[in-house]
Amino acid sequence: MRNASLLTLGGLLASRETVSAATVTNHPTTQATQAGKNFGLQIYSLGRELDADIPGGLKKVKSYGYNYIELAGYREGKIHGMTLKEFKKICDDCGLEIRSTHVNPPVREYTKENKQQIMDYWKETAAAHAEIGCKLLIQPGQPVTRNTADTQMIGEVFNGAGEIAKNAGLKFGYHNHDGEFSFIKDDTKQAIFGRRMIPWKEQSQYQIVYDNYLKYTDPALVFFEMDVYWTVMGQQDPVEYMQKYKDRIRALHIKDKAIFGESGMMNFETIFNQAYANNISDFFVELEGIKKCTQFEGVKGCADYLLKSDFVK
Repeated sequence: MRNASLLTLGGLLASRETVSAATVTNHPTTQATQAGKNFGLQIYSLGRELDADIPGGLKKVKSYGYNYIELAGYREGKIHGMTLKEFKKICDDCGLEIRSTHVNPPVREYTKENKQQIMDYWKETAAAHAEIGCKLLIQPGQPVTRNTADTQMIGEVFNGAGEIAKNAGLKFGYHNHDGEFSFIKDDTKQAIFGRRMIPWKEQSQYQIVYDNYLKYTDPALVFFEMDVYWTVMGQQDPVEYMQKYKDRIRALHIKDKAIFGESGMMNFETIFNQAYANNISDFFVELEGIKKCTQFEGVKGCADYLLKSDFVK
């Protein structure tokens, strides 16, 4: 258990329900503590609060210590009501790099019949994000996955998206939640969440959805952005996965059920140490569902925690 990424076994088996966050612990952010630190923000963390003052809000993000961002909410060529180029201009003005984006194709069930529709979406989306210098094109939504055949089809579609992204000068990746750690086999009608839901003698017959996504995708075309919190909620160890798939997991979502350092559930030091050992350099903070403070305050609290942590480079 020394190398486990959870502080307690109880954390591993924690409820999947959302838990209210604790109050913000303020830590001063100084130019000295920010020196050399490398982490970004998934702007989904700010929710609608960002819309009140996008230029001012992004300046705050930079002042908190974030160096780059990951977009969310791209639809029909726009994000937060403006074109990508307009949004990038604001980011440039405050010194934030748009490194990554989260986007989903228009359908959740992948078939031979709708594969071309999905590819057409990725062509348009990849081209639009390439124009603003975005490097990572990441899908955060899980396709319908009921059995082994579904994972094979999903792998085929992901590989196609990866080829399109590569041709546009980007890299295509997939971001997990907890459902990807469900169990399937050839004849399951739906994925089964939780090993205890399967008779012990039958468990060897099942595969983990996430592992199949890795199995059926080309390493040269598809990478994985592991959300460490949702991996834990899927009753798995993100450190173990990073050790097993060193060349496939190339970015991380750093997340907890509360502002970092307040839940006692996630062992971020072990996670960061393994990530650095794997030469991972893309870290995106994500925070949602904060009740006792604003999202901006929560995002600042997370940055403060990382800035004062010796294990963050």
